[in-house]
Amino acid sequence: MDKIGILGGGAWGTALAAAAAQAGRNTLLWAREAEVVTAVNRSHENSMFLPGIDLDPKLTATNRLEDLADRDAILMVTPAQYTRAMATDLAQHIRPDVPLIICSKGIEVSTGSLLSTALGEAAPSHPVCVLSGPTFAGEVARGLPCAVTLAVEDKKLGEQLVAALGLPTFRPYLSSDIIGAQIGGAIKNVLAIATGIAAGLGTGENARAAVITRGLAEMVRFGNLYGARRETLMGLSGLGDLILTCSSTQSRNMSLGKAIGEGKTLREIMAERNSVAEGAHTVDIVYKIAQEKNLDMPITNAVYRILKEDRPAKDVMDTLLARPFTGETV
Repeated sequence: MDKIGILGGGAWGTALAAAAAQAGRNTLLWAREAEVVTAVNRSHENSMFLPGIDLDPKLTATNRLEDLADRDAILMVTPAQYTRAMATDLAQHIRPDVPLIICSKGIEVSTGSLLSTALGEAAPSHPVCVLSGPTFAGEVARGLPCAVTLAVEDKKLGEQLVAALGLPTFRPYLSSDIIGAQIGGAIKNVLAIATGIAAGLGTGENARAAVITRGLAEMVRFGNLYGARRETLMGLSGLGDLILTCSSTQSRNMSLGKAIGEGKTLREIMAERNSVAEGAHTVDIVYKIAQEKNLDMPITNAVYRILKEDRPAKDVMDTLLARPFTGETV
């Protein structure tokens, strides 16, 4: 596990590449954008997606998938909706036993599949793992401390990956719950948009705490549908990620929600950005599944109505607050 490939040259992919290089691994970052490849190789900085952070000079970048052929493990950090297509292309160039580690957060909108299912269908011979948790890319890239969940079914492989990627400041906690590690990361993005909307409307810190707590109940309900373990959803990749993402506008999803609460439209916000807020895509499929399975997910429903039905944010939030009183149950 000495040669690590990172598929995706955005902020999070670059941060993970920085961490792997700091751990002493031979690290190669694949990016679609030629500007990113040039900047990383020449200036040792990803000025497009992670400006102002110096990268290890030994970290190199490429835009050729075939250059990943000799990697021992590959971290998949492309946007969630492109995971299947990228895995299909990547599998033509790498050994069939190379583990693929999902580091994106979302659910495939076109099929309703978790990313592990999409990856398993696109690259069936490869072990599938998940890395998820409460992390902001800039802090990871600067070497500030964090802890993440690394979900791997094969314990021996998991231990090898922990040994390869782990640092005192980048602490992977091993799990075998691949499903739960993905559910937390996907649902928290939708809930972060809700928290941002509440912040943009000026509803206060009490409301933020309420959205986080009742949002966790929605996460657990959705996770139960797929067989996620409750302890996973209460851990780093669930509750931990939810708290972080709902607590700072460093989160792309929370900042998107805040802008909507302040009166901007989704179209206006997306036109100003060069990065993806996955929750804006994930809410489509989560809402659809919740309706089909009769899951009670009122916060998710509110986000869907605001983003996808263009309903006024204040009206939708007022309706949410006017729901009948009930017991505090999951």
